[in-house]
Amino acid sequence: MADGACAGLRRHEMQRRGFLIGCAAAAATDGAALVQAAEAAIAGATPRAYPRARLVGPDGRALKAGDVPVRRNLLFHYPYVGTPAFLLNLGRPTRREVALSTSRRERYTWEGGVGPQRSIVAFSAICAHRLSYPTRDISFISYRDETSPVSRRGQVIHCCSEHSQYDPADGARVLAGPATQPLAAILLEHDPATDGLFATGTLGGEMFDEFFSRFELKLSLEHGGRAREAAAGTAVVQPIEAYCRQLMRCS
Repeated sequence: MADGACAGLRRHEMQRRGFLIGCAAAAATDGAALVQAAEAAIAGATPRAYPRARLVGPDGRALKAGDVPVRRNLLFHYPYVGTPAFLLNLGRPTRREVALSTSRRERYTWEGGVGPQRSIVAFSAICAHRLSYPTRDISFISYRDETSPVSRRGQVIHCCSEHSQYDPADGARVLAGPATQPLAAILLEHDPATDGLFATGTLGGEMFDEFFSRFELKLSLEHGGRAREAAAGTAVVQPIEAYCRQLMRCS
């Protein structure tokens, strides 16, 4: 074979090897990037901001932290008109910087309660198991201050559907039952100057899309087609007994 032809083959082989090495390096880089992206995706759940809503009483007056009754079932709707949430004054400071995770392994930190005693908390009232929630007719989920034959623990949020229990003093961590994640936290803001309370967003495992999909017709009837509207401006807080005709105790 001529020397020129041999040199051409050698150059071709070197180019081919260089191309393969480059492809391998690129694949390794892409693979590392994918791993890093996957790790970032499960590393943490960040707070989600929604329109700020002042909490008000049934009379429309601004609700003050000092007026929130201790260990009473209070209900308001946030971050949407159709998504109910619990407002609770636990009567004692909650834990702070509670490490939690969603069913998708998204880690997040709940900062605890607000108010002068850091005792006021809010959580979605949609059960993280079967999406049971307070309706106008009945509520299978509520805060339980006392123990019962079914609920051996007091001061928990208990769902009668499958007996999932959540600790509101610990970021609504699951204590019992089949629920696979805490209730989504409603982020609250306290204004020390006026003692006012505001809802500003959520933290944790939201289930709103599934909730709206499953109960679309019922929610439309309950809220006049406004269920998916943002609860902006104000959010009315009332005793759960004033909203629901029947409160299941499952005991």
